Amino acid sequence: MAAAVLEQGEDAFRKMFRLYRRKNPPVDLSGVLEFCAGEPRLRPVELSVGAVSDQDAGRLGLQPLQQWSAYHVDGYPGFLFVVNPFLPGWQHRWVRQCLKLYTQKPNVCNLDLHMGLEGDLWSRSHAQLRKKWSQRRSEKTLLEKLRWVTLGFHYNWDTKKYYKEHHSPFPADLAELSRCVSLACGFHGFKAEAGILNYYHMDSSLGIHVDESELDHGSPLLSFSFGQSSIFLLGGVSREVAPTPMMMHSGDIMVMSGASRLLYHAVPRILRHPGGGVLPPCLSVPPSSDDSSPLIEPCSPSDWEACESYLQSARINMTVRRVLVEGGSFPEEGDAQGAEVTHRDSYHNEEDELQGAEEPGLPKRTTTAAQD
Repeated sequence: MAAAVLEQGEDAFRKMFRLYRRKNPPVDLSGVLEFCAGEPRLRPVELSVGAVSDQDAGRLGLQPLQQWSAYHVDGYPGFLFVVNPFLPGWQHRWVRQCLKLYTQKPNVCNLDLHMGLEGDLWSRSHAQLRKKWSQRRSEKTLLEKLRWVTLGFHYNWDTKKYYKEHHSPFPADLAELSRCVSLACGFHGFKAEAGILNYYHMDSSLGIHVDESELDHGSPLLSFSFGQSSIFLLGGVSREVAPTPMMMHSGDIMVMSGASRLLYHAVPRILRHPGGGVLPPCLSVPPSSDDSSPLIEPCSPSDWEACESYLQSARINMTVRRVLVEGGSFPEEGDAQGAEVTHRDSYHNEEDELQGAEEPGLPKRTTTAAQD
């Protein structure tokens, strides 16, 4: 663990956040937890292999469950990490969904309020992204200005609530992926009701926060990562608890449940994936052309050219959560029971916000995605 001396009035989490956010001088990354066999802080997890058939896993691009590598981390009951369980060539399909389909209406994104869009973000960015870097204009495409998309029950950044009326159909493919992952991890009856997609760039960060706006805290929160790598900080129920830094790579999945569901966490830094090359090896293989899945289309070569160009300097994170308890409903306005949630975050502290995410002419984003 990297050592840090607290400044007056600075809590342990914030100190660690600032340390790993630092670029000059470069921070020592030797204390960042890598999820691999032999790491003493990790305990292998036996998944519910019989809960998901090989056929159901395969149609979502997942390996058979017996081939997954999953871990618990000492000191974090309920936190589970799955090391890239995707079949070769299948992450491409999920990246394409995040850039081409999930960005379309009626889903909500950060560009809605200040751009009258004719056509969708993908159609207005695809051709430019496919050009070689040397041929591209210096002006960013709309997709490169995208910072977040919400699905299902749309999270309101100002009130930090979900509303019954502010809802669109949740994507069936992502709901099925979430259902299968939750079943594999031992959670039955999980229902994907809301999603927040974060689109990070190399200078982005996600501030210190806790995910407690959902009315159901008993269900797990699922997080999927694609593209470049990142440092994830997982702390305690108080910001006075120093967090553990963890490395997340393309294809990795995190599950926060039980005692870990309401812990402080943050992403201070996006990093180039280890090993050199423009993209991580799992994304350097050709896209899968297997048409056997009825849920998700193959990623065409032309679509992948645009996705590949985008991911050279970006990371995409999908978080999926259940909003309502089983059989529950939203409280009536004025009913304090579950309506008012004390959201323990620091989004309004500029040094803890998603930094580097703003474009000239766009309103400053004072809230970030509720989970990574």
